[in-house]
Order: sequence, then C-alpha cells, then structure tokens
Amino acid sequence: MEFPKGTIKELTFQSLELGEEMELLVYLPANFSPLYKYSLLIAQDGRDYFQLGRIGRLADEFLFEREIENIIIVGVPYKNVEDRRRKYHPNGDQNQQYIRFLAHELVPFLDKEFPTYHMGSTRALIGDSLGATISLMTALEYPHTFGKVLLQSPLVNEQVLKLVNDFQEAQLVEIYHVIGTQETEVKTTDGKTSDFLSPNRELSKLIAEKPFTYFYEEFNGNHTWKHWQPDLKRALKMLF
Repeated sequence: MEFPKGTIKELTFQSLELGEEMELLVYLPANFSPLYKYSLLIAQDGRDYFQLGRIGRLADEFLFEREIENIIIVGVPYKNVEDRRRKYHPNGDQNQQYIRFLAHELVPFLDKEFPTYHMGSTRALIGDSLGATISLMTALEYPHTFGKVLLQSPLVNEQVLKLVNDFQEAQLVEIYHVIGTQETEVKTTDGKTSDFLSPNRELSKLIAEKPFTYFYEEFNGNHTWKHWQPDLKRALKMLF
C-alpha cells in the first residue's frame, strides 16, 4: 500500500559552537500544516537514518494509520568517519561543543522555524553506535530539553556509566535501549574490535536502578542496520 509521502528539506545552519556550517535533513509529514503542533525527533547519523533506516517511510505509514503523534524528524549527517568520531565519541575533541550545539543552537532554531511543542517530553534524540552514545550524553546533560532518547547499540565506556550513575533527574527522561547478543567483537572506526554487549548490560542495570521510564531488549544479531532498521518500527511507536 502506498502512503502519502512527507517531504525532506535540506537546510544548512551555521553553528557558532562548532565553528562550521551544519547540514540538516528535515522530514515534514505529508499533511504538514503550521496550524498543528509537532513533536521533534533529532537523529544523529542523520543521512543513515533516512537511507538505511528508512525512517521517513516508516513515519509516512504510521502517521497515515494514526499510530504515532504528529512528528518532525531532523537528521544531522556527519561529514566523514573522522568527523563523526570527533563529535560523537565521549573522548572526541568536539564532543562537548556538539552537545551544546544540539541543546543551545539546534533546538531554538527548530522551535523558531517550525510549529513544535516547546517541552522536553516532546523532544527525542536517536542514534546508533556512537550516535546513540552522544544522544544519551546530551539527554543526561539537558533533561529539560530532551525527555526521550532511543539507543540502538551504543558504545558504552566508564565515562558514560559514570554519567548515568551520577544523574539525579531520571524521572524526566524516557529511554529505549537495544543491543545485539552478537555484539561481542564490534569493529570500531579506530580499527580495533570491542565488546559492546557486556558494557551495555552494565548500563542497563544502572538505568534500571533509577526512576527512568525504561525499555531494554537484547536482539539476536550484530552491530548492523540489518537489525536496527526493523527495530525502528517498535521504537517509534513506543516513544511517540
């Protein structure tokens, strides 16, 4: 069945925090109208979520069937592997600037450009792997700005575990978290292999001990879009 298709606009945005021009991919629903209000989903690895995750097509279907609320999806693409690591990795030299870009520059810009709800509970961050890591770090730093976060196979290190352990406002944040049972030898961008599964299990225990609204599941699979793409159906429905 064919559903009315939303549009994807390409915008550029000058970030003072990062000192560079950022590309944005903005999905607007087929029935978009400035008379409605919209929730906001901001995707790290933005181009991947539209091309590999087919998130726009999923939104078309769910909105047509009225299975999710009105939503605008904003993808923030990375320029290359090195750029992605600098911004998303907890030890990346632009990590803090990228977090501030999301909270202090991107959200006010989107709130001005589009008819969005101005509440944390209506804004979500999503990412896979390092994109999930930076999404979680941002939500923990700005829980009043981002009330929902979707984590698909995040990289978890001591720094991330400490952030969750020290976090005091868990009641403000809803977390959706999946990891594959075969993610024990993931090839990372620095050429090494890493066990993602064990630290994710540790992260899950920490989150479950706090008053987060939390969904966690381990899927039978590895660190690829083959598993993240079908998982998006449930993730979108659960959070929106």
